[in-house]
Formats: sequence, structure tokens, C-alpha cells
Amino acid sequence: KRKIHSCYCLLLFESMLPEVKSPAGLPKTDPESIIHSARVRDYIFSKIDLAGGSISFAEYMHDALYAPGLGYYVAGMTKFGRNGDFVTAPEVSHLYGRVLANQCAQILDSIPNGSILEVGAGTGILAITILKKLGEIGQLPSSYKILEVSPDLIERQRKNISMEVPEFNSVVTWIDTLPADFEGVILANEVADALPFERFIRTKSDVLEVGVTYSDKNFIYQMRPAKDQLKESVLNIENQLDARLAEGYSSEVSLTLEAWGRDLITSLNHGILLVLDYGLGMRDYYHSERDQGWIRCHYKHHAHEEPLIFPGIQDITSWVNFSILARVAIQCGAKISGFTNQSNFLINSGLEKEFVNFKHLSTRDQLTLSKEIKVLTLPSEMGENFKCLGIQKGNLPVINAFSNGNRSHIL
Repeated sequence: KRKIHSCYCLLLFESMLPEVKSPAGLPKTDPESIIHSARVRDYIFSKIDLAGGSISFAEYMHDALYAPGLGYYVAGMTKFGRNGDFVTAPEVSHLYGRVLANQCAQILDSIPNGSILEVGAGTGILAITILKKLGEIGQLPSSYKILEVSPDLIERQRKNISMEVPEFNSVVTWIDTLPADFEGVILANEVADALPFERFIRTKSDVLEVGVTYSDKNFIYQMRPAKDQLKESVLNIENQLDARLAEGYSSEVSLTLEAWGRDLITSLNHGILLVLDYGLGMRDYYHSERDQGWIRCHYKHHAHEEPLIFPGIQDITSWVNFSILARVAIQCGAKISGFTNQSNFLINSGLEKEFVNFKHLSTRDQLTLSKEIKVLTLPSEMGENFKCLGIQKGNLPVINAFSNGNRSHIL
């Protein structure tokens, strides 16, 4: 009877699976990218065959982004900036990195010989901007470590840093594992959103997993009973919400976010971890009105919600559930420094001090800087959706970043 009921649920909710199709208005794909995406597609097809016909969405996402030599983040394609698929805050304006450097300086003031560790450094622009600013004010860290999984990005970071700030080459080092007993500041800027996640649908009596299979050389979704870990995670979410998710409610759960956060916090001996990304607290993340989840894909500066197209040549992300990281922090004996939106974070950390010479700029430069500030701080741009969570270990003073607009209570 239980097996029959499960099959009935699968058939009942099969019609709720999103249709896989290219959203209207996406730019045309160049021939080279089409060839590369076909290689990634065939690689994942083989993984599906080996798995018996379907894989979890997290497995699909992992291979699409990180398959050796093929995935979006490890293959040699332009991902960041105007010629890539999306622009991160450090690329919007040098103000972002300079303000973040001010906050790093305040923290390092309390940690003799403290270092900075950046997790996933993109093109290296944030490291370059931070080092320039800290060099100007005479507060360079003892070392600037970069933990990066992509050989292609490591090469770009080395090249850009050597070209832009060669005087700091001796300060920057690349590592492939987290250090033990790290002291200083750990930065994770727009990294957590790209951690593989699972997709689920809540039925009246069960939790179903949205898996991935293929037909006629195209990826399609496939419903199947959720594995124990995913089902337990959804039930834990409902316990924390003190409410059951509605029948048909669909969303995401990152089963890797907790382990990722735990590793970073465990690595930290004395200092602060700053996680900067777009995201929400638990209650807002699983709000009843947000019943289709938070998935977001980026292709040539067009955001859409279909991850099964363009494997290997588009970014796949989801908003971050910051409550998970806050809970892990407490479990690890750490303290929440604060949680606020990007606008508050930048203003609290000294944004205004970075454009004191505004009136001396040319009209063109004034307009450019004004536009950059708006993108970074306005609620309709990055100001509200992007957040910063601070997690600290050891005795440290209250940092400026969370002096106003601290929302730790919602986590």
C-alpha cells in the first residue's frame, strides 16, 4: 500500500514539475560554447546512465559547474565582468573592496600578525582592491591567502594581481585546503550561492525530490521519493517554522552549506568570517508566498530560472539561507557578530569616507561614481538583497559593519 501511495504522489505532482525550455530573450550562443556545452551534457548523460537513469539535482549542478576540465567554474571561459555572465559587487566599483578593506583593517588591529583568507576570489579584483587600500593606510595583513578550486581562475588571479599590484606578490599565496587555527579575516564573497543544492516538492504526506534525467538528448526533471537526508532537512525546516509547508510547495535545500560553513568556522581560531551574498533568514526564505524557490541562473548578463539548459556555460545559483550558517556557528562555539544588508554594511564601514573628494572629480567621473553607489546601496539594486553575516571567534571589539541595521534576531 505504501508503495502504491508513493507512486500515486509521484503521478499527482508530476504535472507540477517545471517545463524545461529556454526563457525568451536570452542571447544567442556562439558555436564554441555550443560545442563545449554538448561535451558537458554528454558527460552528465553518462553519469545518469551509471546511476541507473537519474541523478539528484545537486549532482547535476555539481557536474555542470565543477566537473573536471568541463564545469562552468573550472573550464577556461570568461565568467565575471562585462564580457562574462554576471558582475559581482567588487567589479561594480572599487568602492566595495575599499570599504571592505576598512573593515578588515579594524579587525586586524586586534589580531597581531593576522591574515586575510579569501574563499573563491573570482578574477582577483577584490584582493587587488583590498591590498591597494590596506597598503595606502599601512595595514597590510601578514599574508593574503586565496582558496580557489578552479585552475583557470587561479591563473587569472595570478596574472591580474601581478599586473595590478606587483608590489604585493610576496603577500599573496594560493592554498588548496583550509588552514588550521587561522587568525584574521575570512572572506566569502558570493561563494555560498553556488554550492550545490537539492530541489524538493512537499506533498500532503511526504517530501518528493526533483531529480534530473534525460530524453532525446535533453535534460528533463523527474520526480522521485526524497532521500532520508533531504526529507529530514525539510521536516527540520517545518519544525523551525512551527508550520507545515503547503501541499505543492517547492523550494531548495543546500545540504552542503552546513558542512561548508562548519569547515570555515572550524578553521578559524581567532578572528571573523564574513559571508557576503544574496540571501535571507529561514522564515523569509521559506515564506508561504515564495513557493517556487530561489533558483537563479546567469547567462551573458541575463538572469533566469532554468538550470537544465546550457550546462557548463551558465552559472547556477540559489539564494543563501543564512540561518543555517548562524546555527552552525553557535554549534561550533562561535559568536554571531551581526547580520545586515549590503547597504548598511557599506555605510557602517565607511562608504562616505571613500568619496570625500567627490566635488573635485570631473562631471563624468561624478556621474560614474554616483551610478556605482546606487547599484551597491539602493534596495532595488544590490543594497537589500545582498547581505553580510559576521561570525567571530575570540575576543574582538564590536566591528563597525553591524553598528546600525543589525538583523541577527531574524536568524
